[in-house]
Amino acid sequence: MRERVNFIFLIICLLAATLIGRLFFLQIIKGEFYAALAKGQRIHFQEIKGERGKIFFEDKNGDIYPVAINKNFTYLYVSPKAIKNKEEAIDFLEKITNLDRSFLENKLKADSLFEMIKDDLTQAEIEEIKKKNFKGIYLGTRKGRFYPHGEFASKVLGFVDVDGNGRYGIEGYYDKVLKGKKGFLEEEKGLGGKVIFFDLGHLIPARPGADLVSTIDYNLQFKAEKILEEAKETLDIKSGLVIILNPQNGEIKALANLPNYNPNKYYQAPMDLFQNDAIQKVFEPGSVFKPFTMAMGLDLGKITPETTYIDEGIRKFKGGVIYNYGHRRYGKQTMTNVLEKSINTGAVFVEEQVGAQNFIDYVQRFGFEAPTGIDLPGEVFSDNKNLKSSREINLATASFGQGIELTPIQLMQAYSALINGGKAWKPHIIKKIISDNRVKEVKPELQMTGVIKKETSEEVVKMLVSAVENGYARRAKIDGYYIGGKTGTAQVPWTSLGVKKSGYSNETIQSFMGFFPAYDPKFLVLIKLDNPKTRTAEYSAVPLFRELAEYIIDYYQIPPDY
Repeated sequence: MRERVNFIFLIICLLAATLIGRLFFLQIIKGEFYAALAKGQRIHFQEIKGERGKIFFEDKNGDIYPVAINKNFTYLYVSPKAIKNKEEAIDFLEKITNLDRSFLENKLKADSLFEMIKDDLTQAEIEEIKKKNFKGIYLGTRKGRFYPHGEFASKVLGFVDVDGNGRYGIEGYYDKVLKGKKGFLEEEKGLGGKVIFFDLGHLIPARPGADLVSTIDYNLQFKAEKILEEAKETLDIKSGLVIILNPQNGEIKALANLPNYNPNKYYQAPMDLFQNDAIQKVFEPGSVFKPFTMAMGLDLGKITPETTYIDEGIRKFKGGVIYNYGHRRYGKQTMTNVLEKSINTGAVFVEEQVGAQNFIDYVQRFGFEAPTGIDLPGEVFSDNKNLKSSREINLATASFGQGIELTPIQLMQAYSALINGGKAWKPHIIKKIISDNRVKEVKPELQMTGVIKKETSEEVVKMLVSAVENGYARRAKIDGYYIGGKTGTAQVPWTSLGVKKSGYSNETIQSFMGFFPAYDPKFLVLIKLDNPKTRTAEYSAVPLFRELAEYIIDYYQIPPDY
């Protein structure tokens, strides 16, 4: 009996030793591991998104206008499987939302638990839905991007997509700056996965993104867009563009496109509407290019404003014939007359004095074969390969702006150098970045220097003032002010219209580049109209420039020159 008892006692001791050993292993040796494992099953880290920064426009007084903000949206959705009387539900939804009945029928026929019906409900719609309390018809909330002015400046702003990423415009270029930094909150979950405790001591707070203040003047942008809308009605333009830039610091004061889209409903717009023609579309500028050809000749000492030549109204080259507009013949003319009357053969005369290689070199110096670096995404440019062949006909047509491609923003920067002593600033659209209550001023960046001599720039300015005072641009004249400018009416190549055909169509791009006060320019303005129903820019773009210039003069209270 004693042996049996001792044996049983030994077994019990061995079992106890094994159990104690196992407990020692689990609690002491592996204790930290299993404690962490247990904690991981009940402790979770909730991700907290940082709020996206806002975008503002200013006016001349420094007052700011929110143009891109964050908003809580209430949306309407249905759970078709939970709706017993679908006809009654459709009648109710049709009455409340004014949505198409066939759309609602398709949604309620779906074999699902969630179907989105309408986003961003009005307060009246919300109250009616709450009052009815229809089973299977529900309200939800989300936080998202909101553009309070709808289509206003849409191609400048861009939009934020469903995943919270900035696309196009300022939203796209400054996406990383606008995006807030993520934070984390430690939470403890009990049975059923319900949160029972927040540990604020282990909170890593989210940080909001930076706010941006644009160089765009709210009122100038509004006026520029209004002018384009009027041009659509009166001139039946296909599309249009207005850019206002300060040539003394590169600030874009307005960048208006037509047509626009509503960034709040970007998903309803065709993708080609997202393109900003100012930076993403090259065009042949026509006669607004002639001042550059003239500047080349002046800068090299090949001509003076008083240099004369005999215009026969036609120039023949191997590969083509060049005429003046309307096949006009002007006879003896000065170089100033060439700009006043926009004489094609006069520009060809200057190009021939300049020489092929010099012409190509100046095209590069003016920045027509490189991006400007503007702070908007997707900027394109042309390398103008056709000029490199040095064929006479190619250089001749390029001298008056046909057969050479550039973007409107390149044209703006080059004109800045032309009228600003041979130097130009990088065009930019953001002036302040506000983060953590600190304001960072975006300093203007000098991009071009010594493009042409200061004396050359002064001569060109005088000639462009004469073009407004005495030439085809006289409709831009404003009493008491010296205005400089140049018209341009360019034929559109078939290829630009998507037609595989050489040569030019009957469509035109009519434009005017103007600046004032001419001898100390603060405003450089481009009006570009695609295929207006007028003969030349003299009757389309120039009157619109004058309307805009008069508004700017009054708005900024610019004192008269004389």
